[in-house]
Amino acid sequence: MGAENSKIKSIDAFAAGLKLESEQGAIETEGSMLSQLLLTDKVLKICQANSLWPMTFGLACCAIEMMATGMARIDISRYGAEVFRPSARQCDLLIISGTISKKMAPAVITLYEQMPSPKWVIAMGNCAISGGPFAVEENYNVIEGVDKLIPVDVYIPGCPPRPEALIDGILKLQEKITGGRYPWPQRKMPENPEVKP
Repeated sequence: MGAENSKIKSIDAFAAGLKLESEQGAIETEGSMLSQLLLTDKVLKICQANSLWPMTFGLACCAIEMMATGMARIDISRYGAEVFRPSARQCDLLIISGTISKKMAPAVITLYEQMPSPKWVIAMGNCAISGGPFAVEENYNVIEGVDKLIPVDVYIPGCPPRPEALIDGILKLQEKITGGRYPWPQRKMPENPEVKP
C-alpha cells in the first residue's frame, strides 16, 4: 500500500511540475505567438519518448546485440521501445546496426524516407558511425558513416556495442526528445530500505 501511495505522489509531483512550467512559459512568451500549448507539447514529447517503435532492421553483427536487447535478460520494454515493427511506415526509430555497403545505401535511404515524422536514427557500432575496420583505402564498397546518407540523432560506439550501450543510447534519445534524462518517473530504490532479519 505504501509503494502505491509513493508512486501516486511521485506522479502528482511530476504533473504539478509540468503545470508550473506551463504557466511560467505562458507568462514569459505572452504576446509573441497567437497561442502556445506548452503543457500539451511537453506531454506529447513524453509520450513519444516513452513509446519509441524501432524497426526490425539489421545489417551485420551489431544486429545480434540489438536482438539481445529485446530478450528477457536486458528487456528493452522497460523503456517503452519493445515494439519492433516490420514496416518502415509503422515505426519512428531506425537503428542502423552494422556495415552499410554502397549496394545497401539506397534501401536505407528509402526506409528512412518511408518513416512517418517525427523520426529518429541511432547509429549503432563503429561500422555505422565511421566504416569501422572497413574504412581503409583499399575498400571501395563501404559507406564510411551513415550520417553521409541520413541525419543521425545518437551515436553508439563499439565493435559491437553491448546491449547496455543500446539502452543508454535510447535513454540519450529520450533525453534529446524531452530535455530530461528520465522523462517519466522511473522505479527507484527507496532511500531508507527496510532491514529484514
